[in-house]
Amino acid sequence: MSALSDAYERDGVVHIPGALDAKTLAAAQAAYDWSLANPGPLASNIRQASDATFYQDLYNPDCLSGYRAMLQASPIASIVSDLWGAPDVWFMYEQVFLKEGGEARRTPWHQDSSYLAVAGPHLAVAWITFDPVGKADSLEFVRGSHKGRLYNGSRFELGDDTAPTHLKSSLPRLPDIEADRAQWDLVSWAVAPGDLIVFHPAMLHGGAPTHAGQRRRTLTLRFFGDQAVYDPREGGAGPRVAGFHERMDAGAPFRDPGFLKLA
Repeated sequence: MSALSDAYERDGVVHIPGALDAKTLAAAQAAYDWSLANPGPLASNIRQASDATFYQDLYNPDCLSGYRAMLQASPIASIVSDLWGAPDVWFMYEQVFLKEGGEARRTPWHQDSSYLAVAGPHLAVAWITFDPVGKADSLEFVRGSHKGRLYNGSRFELGDDTAPTHLKSSLPRLPDIEADRAQWDLVSWAVAPGDLIVFHPAMLHGGAPTHAGQRRRTLTLRFFGDQAVYDPREGGAGPRVAGFHERMDAGAPFRDPGFLKLA
């Protein structure tokens, strides 16, 4: 895994074809289906200019009842551990997406770190698709952007993908990457079910739209390790573990018994 580890540290993202066998992929899809059947308090339909579906859910407080067995049996924690070159891996939270039913808008460019109260090199997002996705329709990344500036979040406003989430934050507004794609070092892959994309949450990334006749079901699993620290900066609200922020000090190791330790 040394080449992948080097690429993850350098680029902030790796594509691992065939990382999940059929049994592991089926377990991940069962967890995804559990989320659709058991929406949490943050489940929402993201606004569209059409009647297409763009559904998401995350931070379900009952997540582990549908995810624990899958997470403990999955090789993903070991893959993430190898990418970091360190043994400890904790599960932070899940997020599911469903795009279908016509022309669904692209997922605006953003950084997951803009919405989280955690920083450090031992952070990872594992992105799993249950439908084949061509390169032109896949998740895109600005290579190496996990080492650059942290921007304000996007509030996914129709007509302005860079509209900031945290109006009083000192974080700068997101750049309009779509307006001048050629100036950015963009990378994406065609992805098949069973493939895994793993990226650092500080990566600038966005997702292509879906079109009539297409469906995109994706699951993201977020992890942290030993070199992750609490960062209570402006806008860093997550994760939603009861009493977590009251128990933590800035710069302290990111830990809590509420997180499932996997490795």
